[in-house]
Formats: sequence, structure tokens, C-alpha cells
Amino acid sequence: MAELRVPKLNNNDTEYLLVEWLAPDGAQVAEDDAVALVETSKAAEELTAGAAGVLRHRLRPGVWCRPDDVIAAIGDAPGPPERDAPAPAAQAAEQQAAADEPAPLITAPAQALIDELGIGLDRVRALGVAVVRRADVERLAAAPSGGETRGEHRLSRVQRAVARSVELSRRTIPAAYAVVRMDLGPALEYARATTREIRRPVGLAEVFVQAVAGLHERFPLFFATVDEATGNGADRALLSEVPHIGVTVDVGEGLYVPVVHDAASRTTKDIATILMKHRLAATTGEFTEGDLSGANFVVTLHTEHGVVLAIPFVYPGTVCALAVPGPRDGTLADVGLAYDHRLINGRDAALFLNALKTMVEALA
Repeated sequence: MAELRVPKLNNNDTEYLLVEWLAPDGAQVAEDDAVALVETSKAAEELTAGAAGVLRHRLRPGVWCRPDDVIAAIGDAPGPPERDAPAPAAQAAEQQAAADEPAPLITAPAQALIDELGIGLDRVRALGVAVVRRADVERLAAAPSGGETRGEHRLSRVQRAVARSVELSRRTIPAAYAVVRMDLGPALEYARATTREIRRPVGLAEVFVQAVAGLHERFPLFFATVDEATGNGADRALLSEVPHIGVTVDVGEGLYVPVVHDAASRTTKDIATILMKHRLAATTGEFTEGDLSGANFVVTLHTEHGVVLAIPFVYPGTVCALAVPGPRDGTLADVGLAYDHRLINGRDAALFLNALKTMVEALA
């Protein structure tokens, strides 16, 4: 009997919502069949069966699950379904539907969010839609509410995901920090010239993504993942074959970390095109799960006016986060590296930063 486990879908979330089953309980499924839909803080993702056989649901739609949780079994035995007890959110959805026949149809994800935010049914009904989806509830939550306490500000779904990542990072990753002052003048001149040449916007983000990716072979541990699967703490690192560089993007609609996959093999034009697409997606939140998954190094941008120093947190699943502020005192900037001290020591961090400094200052 094979088990369908929830994969780790991104570095932003520690749990996902099981939205719905795409194949019914007891259905015969093939290995590549999409059987379940889960929702992260920023996208929805279909899960394939991974094995052929009879699908047996282990969880009901509307419940939260963590990476590696078993949500279904797949095998030959047609025995009775094994399910968990109805989750509070699912129970609430069922009870609500039974008690209020004329009420609009509320999808399970929407009901889960309603429960989480404590939104009253009167406000949901006031939406005036026949089917209430999670996106409707998010808009409702963002709107001023007479039920909110004066002075209260509810966190958006995206910000709650950021909060969970920060909390997990602080709780599990002993981070340290190092800073090297760099002259960004050559990089800025290179960016201006390349923008004119390739007709794509090139800035510090594109420059640092390419430079960091160029250090992957020389500093493989900086792109690794700490493996704690043995239960004995951090006793080994899993190396990555290629650098996948996450870049922070915040255009006022929430902090996202989309990824430039296999960045070392890409030209500056490729990277500029990918980051431009990610910035556009950040204005609507319409990322695919692939856009947000797989980062093994994160570049955080702090180029707002007046920022001279920033200390990022190390995103769970990675071991380094580079902080790039805008230049000050002319073209100088203090570029910092937050790193997982279980894997990387201060000397190595300094070597990495100075190698990066050499690459960036050699541009022009």
C-alpha cells in the first residue's frame, strides 16, 4: 500500500490547506493522475497519486496538513476508507450548510478562512455572491469591518505566511551575520549599460542573482540544506546540483520570494525577463507554485531610500540570505550575509562575501 504524502511546496509555509479531492474516495487512479488540490499561502497546487491503485482518502477537504503528512493511501485493497475525525473547520462548514439552507454555497477553503478570521455569516451574505470562494473572503477581510476592534489590524494571508516562516526560522536556525562594504558603482554602471543593450530593466537584483549563482561551484555549502532526518540534529548537509536563487519582491501587496531556477546557466537577459515576470505577478499574487519553490539561496533587497543596513532571516530550507541595500556615501554599500551557523562559520562567510565583492566590483 503506497502512501500519498504532502511534499514541501515552498519555503514560505509550514502547512497547507487540503482544498479538495480531485478523485473520489475508492477511485481507481494511475500514477500520474492529479488526485488532490492543496493551497499554500500564495498558490494552489495539484498533487498526483504517485502510484497506481485504489485511492483511499485519509483526510477530509478543508483541513491543514504539513509537509510529509500522509493524506491518502493507494493500493489494491478496496477496504473501507480510513479517515481522520472531521476537522473543526470541516465540521463548521457542514454544520453551517445544514443550518442555513438559503445561505450562499461556501467552499471548504473559504469556510476555513472564515473560521480562522472569525468572520460573521452576515458579512459573508452581504457579499451577494452565490458561491463564496476563498478569494472572496480575503477581499472581505481586507475591507473595513464594523466588527473589528478599533485600532486593530488583521494580517493578510501573505503576511501570516511570512510570520510563520520568521517564527520557524528563529526557532530552528541559529543564524549569524557578516557584512562587507562594497563599491556598487561598477555594478550600477553595468546595469545601466546592459538595460540599454538588452532592452530589459537590469538593476542590483539581476546583478546579484547572477553574481551569487556564479559562486555556487566554489561555495557549495552556501546552497545546501541542513538534513535533520536522522533525528540527531544537524549531522549532514544535502548539496544542490545547481543554484536556485530566491529574490524578495514586495510591491505593497505582500512579501514574496519567487525563484530564478538554475540561475548559473542563465544570461543577464534571461534573469531580467524572469524577474520582470515575477514583479508583475507580485502585483496580483498570481504566482504558480513552481515560481515560489526550490530556492536554495535567497537574495533580499533593501534598496529603499535611507536603508544602510538590513539583517534578513534565513528562510527555512536554506542556509543563507544575502542583504543588498542601496549605495550610500556615493556608491558604497554594506552588503550582509545571514547564515546558518551550524553549517557555515564566520571565516567562510567572509570568504564568500569577499569573493562576491570581487565579482561585483569587477563589472563595468
